[in-house]
Amino acid sequence: MFDLGAFTSGLLTGLREGVEAALIVAIIAAYLARTGNTRHFRRIGVGVGAAIGVSIALGVAIFATLGGLREPYEQVFEGTTMLVAAGVVTWMLFWMRRQAASVKGQLQRAVDRVLAEGTVWGLAVLAFTAVIREGLETALFLVGQATAAARGDGGDAGAASVLVGAVVGLVAAAGLGYGFYRGSRALNLPRFFRWTGILLVFIAAGLLSTAVHEFVEIGWVTIGRSTAFDLSAILPHDAGIGLFLRAIFGYTSTPEWATLVAWAAYVGVVLTLYLRPLAPAPARVVPESGGPAPAAGA
Repeated sequence: MFDLGAFTSGLLTGLREGVEAALIVAIIAAYLARTGNTRHFRRIGVGVGAAIGVSIALGVAIFATLGGLREPYEQVFEGTTMLVAAGVVTWMLFWMRRQAASVKGQLQRAVDRVLAEGTVWGLAVLAFTAVIREGLETALFLVGQATAAARGDGGDAGAASVLVGAVVGLVAAAGLGYGFYRGSRALNLPRFFRWTGILLVFIAAGLLSTAVHEFVEIGWVTIGRSTAFDLSAILPHDAGIGLFLRAIFGYTSTPEWATLVAWAAYVGVVLTLYLRPLAPAPARVVPESGGPAPAAGA
């Protein structure tokens, strides 16, 4: 059975993470094209392909491992995986927020160093290292989402829907990356990353609360085990809109106090910090060529 909520969750993750990786590759390719080095595109492709292969292998290995464990080790591994996935996406959101303004210049300087040193296969390594971080983050995050979907009422179909959605999102991201390479400016990237980042905060909060629920089940969390409220009669989490919200945001109509507090605390703290304006970078005074640097306090 197709799970629309799980599909949407995977689609958003694949699109958001895929756009970051696609833009990195597009920046490298565009710089090579402008400097007359298009002959090195094949090496870029080798690096990108290797990074994708490693990411897929890691994701498959982790997800396959989940199915071979018995209780309570299965809950421990699943809860830990979702906890790590939430941590990874949180780190990624703030890293991208800080680095977005300078990542283009950093990549171009790295390409210059590789070309100047004459180790053109270093371009493959550069592309690999630039994409592998996004790939590993995406793999961990998708495994967490697929695990949560499989543990819910969607079962294996829910996990498969996450995967299908991620593939569609990654294909769309590749198209956006190609458009960026061709000079398209139709996509407002700062706004895109801001709003998808906000959505990912809520998805990560759902993963965190689901991980806490797993730890409550096996007795690792002993405080706040009682049910905070029951919305089953109004918005059950196993049907309709509730099932959709559960697949994307980890919604449950009968949350324990521990899971509810963890979810609310994460959203409150992370969303506040994420939306806080960045402090402007300090201005750097560059002395004119041949002249002395300005004295302090001048």
